[in-house]
Amino acid sequence: MAKKYQQYEKLNLPELAQKIQDKWTAENTFDASMKIREGATPFVFFEGPPSANGMPGIHHALARSVKDLFCRYKTLQGFQVKRKAGWDTHGLPIELGVEKELKITKEDIGKKLTIEEYNQACKTAVMRYTDVWNKLTVDMGYWVDMEDPYITYEPKYMETVWWLLKEMYTKDLIYKGYTIQPYSPKAGTGLSSHEINQPGCYKDVKDTSIVAQFRLNANQKLPFNVAINSEDVFVLAWTTTPWTLPSNTALTVGPKIEYSLIKTFNQYTFEPMTVIMATALKAYQFGKLYVEVAEESELSTYKSGDKTIPCFELATTTGAMLEGLTYEQLMPYVLPNDNPEEAFRIILGDFVTTEDGTGIVHTAPTFGADDMRVAKEAGVPPMLIKDENDNLVPLVDLQGKFRKEMGDALGGMYVKNEYYNDGEAPERS
Repeated sequence: MAKKYQQYEKLNLPELAQKIQDKWTAENTFDASMKIREGATPFVFFEGPPSANGMPGIHHALARSVKDLFCRYKTLQGFQVKRKAGWDTHGLPIELGVEKELKITKEDIGKKLTIEEYNQACKTAVMRYTDVWNKLTVDMGYWVDMEDPYITYEPKYMETVWWLLKEMYTKDLIYKGYTIQPYSPKAGTGLSSHEINQPGCYKDVKDTSIVAQFRLNANQKLPFNVAINSEDVFVLAWTTTPWTLPSNTALTVGPKIEYSLIKTFNQYTFEPMTVIMATALKAYQFGKLYVEVAEESELSTYKSGDKTIPCFELATTTGAMLEGLTYEQLMPYVLPNDNPEEAFRIILGDFVTTEDGTGIVHTAPTFGADDMRVAKEAGVPPMLIKDENDNLVPLVDLQGKFRKEMGDALGGMYVKNEYYNDGEAPERS
């Protein structure tokens, strides 16, 4: 005889959900779904753990619904599906939240409070909303074992992770490489993509930008239909991160962008100069101070101190034709540890635009993801040097200071004045 199911004249979803939940609770349905399949092929599920230091949101309910669908489907297929919950208890946001509550910084740990007290405060904060999460789990009918969760701050969990890493290492499945990662000198740690997308992480700031002149090396054939010595030509590159200039190892141009060879005068020294930059950015870069003239001979009328500076376009070419030209190292403190002979040349990049700047990108592979990608493709080494422990390191240390290899002028100084305490920053020259 076919089983009859209850029919509803008026569908009240909250009431129906509660009835089903009461039935599951009374009959211990979740536990039974695993026990009656004892000995069956297991389908292992460990929940990607949430962090209970914040309230759950609708995105958590959505993600858990998807997880639940797969586990229920595998259960219907006859698998034994044990589902282990977990709590993510590591992360910079947790530490920063505790430090804000306690009105301390990382430097205060071990001084104003012990490491044990700090750890306990973090453990308390990270589990603050477990009751809310437990209620959500029940209310949405999500089947997962909340009674025996794995917790990432427990020694057993951490030792398991280290054991897994050791096993991968012994099987030669781990290699050492370099990637560009967000990093906080103040916190002394790397930042995850989740952390830097937290509310309030980004704000508009005023920063220093400069246009640097990179002199081409002598005895090179230039892709312009004019006779000129390459050593008399400068490539103009604009940057909003001048502190990365000592780490420059390439200049990147757009292969299809048009570039001009321009003869003019330096607005600060009043000396004649010949420069390369994107044609579309001449007006943007030179501004009202410069006036383009029709004949090269008109340049001879310029005198130091004139209100306007004449400039004349000698010829144009594409970025693809500039590829391979080499230039003098701008700030020759050190050389890259690997293949320094491949550094300091013009390469191509698909990210170069003519929206602002000079259309030529100063490229420091140790400090930019795009920089590292195009430099690696072109065989240009990053500016990495060996430290006292024979490790390859960039020219900026983990505190945001230039390394001692930068000499007396810059060694030991923060790369930005904003990193200094009030009143300690050096005077701007």
